[in-house]
Amino acid sequence: MSLAFLVPVLARPHRVAPLLDAIEATTPGARVLFLADDYDRPEHEAIERELGRTGVQAELDTSGGNYATKINSGVELTDEPYVFTGADDLRPHAGWLEAALAKLADGIGVVGTNDLCNPRVIAGEHATHFLMTREYAGRPCIDGSRGPLFEGYPHEYVDNELIETAKHRGAYAHSDEAIVEHLHPMAGKAPMDDLYAASGKRMREGLRVYQARQHLWT
Repeated sequence: MSLAFLVPVLARPHRVAPLLDAIEATTPGARVLFLADDYDRPEHEAIERELGRTGVQAELDTSGGNYATKINSGVELTDEPYVFTGADDLRPHAGWLEAALAKLADGIGVVGTNDLCNPRVIAGEHATHFLMTREYAGRPCIDGSRGPLFEGYPHEYVDNELIETAKHRGAYAHSDEAIVEHLHPMAGKAPMDDLYAASGKRMREGLRVYQARQHLWT
């Protein structure tokens, strides 16, 4: 199955090789597009060292931006029929893609995966990373701006808007069996770093954006 696995990256060069190894083991036909900032040379060098090492087709784009901007750019730079909104601190499990694809029926264009990390995700109430059809990924945000993710969030809450917009459109499903593990400090699966430590401030900013836009889908 032809899949674009989009990976926004920033300042975690040590995560490049483990992610590619996990994708090769579970999703060998995927095309992986790393989306980096132009100034992040250690990240570029780590990705360039890995290009061609595995059987996974991996590429690098340095257009930059926040998480949503990078994902939206990745959608525009790819043409595979399926898109996954990834990150460098993920570990897909065997069968995740098949389980997610099984949910794509009756107008469903977005499938939330199980990250084995966030309690709300494990309960099936939320998701942080998604499989999308190309058709859905090409749709604008609910306000008509560039999509599929709204670029006004620093990072957090962009997933909330995506889910709630897709539900508003009757296009969302969740898959407990599509396991794409999030290797996050909150679950004791990664050490704390500066990006994780800054999440509290980003969440406060993101919540204000989310609350100001919530009327669009409610």
